Amino acid sequence: MDLVALVDFNLVARHGGFGKAARASGRPKATLSRRVTELEASLELRLFERGARNLKLTEEGRALHERTAALLTELDETAATIAAGGDKPRGRLRISLPLLFSQTAMGRIAAGFALKYPDVRLEVTTEDRAVDMIEEGYDLVIRVNPDPDESLVGRAFLHDRLVVVASPGLPRPVADLSAPGVVRGAGDRQTWNVVTSEGPATIGIEPVLALSSLIMVRDAVRTGVGAARMPISLVSHDLADGTLLHWGDIEGSEVALWALYPSRRLLSARVAAFLDFLKQAFPNGTPDELAAYIGR
Repeated sequence: MDLVALVDFNLVARHGGFGKAARASGRPKATLSRRVTELEASLELRLFERGARNLKLTEEGRALHERTAALLTELDETAATIAAGGDKPRGRLRISLPLLFSQTAMGRIAAGFALKYPDVRLEVTTEDRAVDMIEEGYDLVIRVNPDPDESLVGRAFLHDRLVVVASPGLPRPVADLSAPGVVRGAGDRQTWNVVTSEGPATIGIEPVLALSSLIMVRDAVRTGVGAARMPISLVSHDLADGTLLHWGDIEGSEVALWALYPSRRLLSARVAAFLDFLKQAFPNGTPDELAAYIGR
């Protein structure tokens, strides 16, 4: 495969047209068109659907773009690193991570990483949805209990679990009675199965507040308005101080945070550096280590 033609194909695919690619790269539009046509001929595949006013990737073209764009970028970065005489992390590092982790820990982690690696331009976005790393140009994503994905590899770097907590002034329900609850998301009546020092138990919950953020849930439960299910890392200070009481662990609620990146042989120096930095921040991956980042 002609690598120059492949580079030109990805340039056109990224910019969505020959004219835009030509203006962005300073290369003649006719040259880009010829290279792409030659690549299609060599592969015996149509990579673009050419309309009168627009250009659209075919299914085969989209697959080729997704699988080769990141590899070509890494090859360029590897060559630049070698030319610079070392493997010092440099360049842009785009990371997507979930809301709670960003609110509790990422500010300090990002600042520490920036101080240690000033040649890396760190860009962090917060979203709980599963982003398409290749299509949206992310180098690394952090996700909670992610589904298996053959295109991604990585490791769990942090573990947590869910507990039921309430203020000391809120009586724990007995028999078939329910306790008022602060929940995340839908506010229908719920039953929470917990494990206590005395064995399994069931807690009926009648939601009085439905909030979208666990930080809001924690702040609300501190007032005594109701019980809540919370990551223990988020309420460990409250439990230690006695401002919240532990009603039990939610059964089967183990939570793992994974750092994931595209499955490929070349791992950029900046991604490897960030993975090592996470390992240093959470050497044992325990809830207590995450709690250390969370203010009282």
